[in-house]
Amino acid sequence: MQSNNRFISGILIGILGIVLFSSKAVMVKLAYQYQVDAVSLLLLRMLFSFPFYVVIAVIYSRKENKSVISTNDYVWVVFFGLVGYYLSSYFDFLGLHYIKASLERIILFLYPTMVIILNRLFLKKAISSIQVLAIFLTYVGIFIAFFGEVVISGKDTYLGGFFILLCAITYAIYLVGSGWLIPKFGVVKFTAYAMIVSCFCVFIHFGLFSKTDILSLEWQVYLLGFLIAIFATVIPSFLVSESINRISSSNFAIIAGFGPVSTIILAGIFLNEVLTLLQLFGALIVIFGILMVSLKKQKNQ
Repeated sequence: MQSNNRFISGILIGILGIVLFSSKAVMVKLAYQYQVDAVSLLLLRMLFSFPFYVVIAVIYSRKENKSVISTNDYVWVVFFGLVGYYLSSYFDFLGLHYIKASLERIILFLYPTMVIILNRLFLKKAISSIQVLAIFLTYVGIFIAFFGEVVISGKDTYLGGFFILLCAITYAIYLVGSGWLIPKFGVVKFTAYAMIVSCFCVFIHFGLFSKTDILSLEWQVYLLGFLIAIFATVIPSFLVSESINRISSSNFAIIAGFGPVSTIILAGIFLNEVLTLLQLFGALIVIFGILMVSLKKQKNQ
């Protein structure tokens, strides 16, 4: 009975984490209604989340590491923090200027297929026939959903889609490259360190290139920046980790398919976004393909 309750609670925790993660795109789109630029909004997200990750890093830095960590390991943490969180987030926020939040989530959901492709190209890992089929299905689904939006919204969709694709690629690079580092540091410590690096990258970017007076924005922007930092970044990162701990990563891969669905629902409620039946069909194909990839990957582990 206790085991069953733990499994059910793990599913509920995972779904909550997924919904909170999915709300980020919706809140970014809401903030853009107040004429804030991508870098300023990204700065607010990092400013509000920075203290939490510093505290986490300090707490976990006192714990002994299971393996020896070299100077080069810390250099790689800086690199993956720059690529996986700074560049990926920046491309994501830029892309949301031009496309719907629901379409953003569908395109981002391609990253598991990109991980497989990168593993094949650089680590020479074999791709199974089922994975090839899954990758083909996901890109067909993206084609259907994306070009359905081009017909509706025009050529800006190409630019937005390009930035979101870069976001997915940089995040996939982070996942492939950082896999050997995470066991050395531990998931929580590595994430905190990488996020701190990302925060400093955003601070430097804003200081060098932005002319925005960060203290003169609408109060709604500060509120949304805070909500993005806490409820769409910090909290869901730990909820997802706890869910995986309770139900296993293979079971979490199944409920992760709720991500694009929850974004579509939230975008419909708060942004009045509506996907056509053809786009919804494309989204379902993408979700099905990613589930095939995720489940196959877990069986092989």
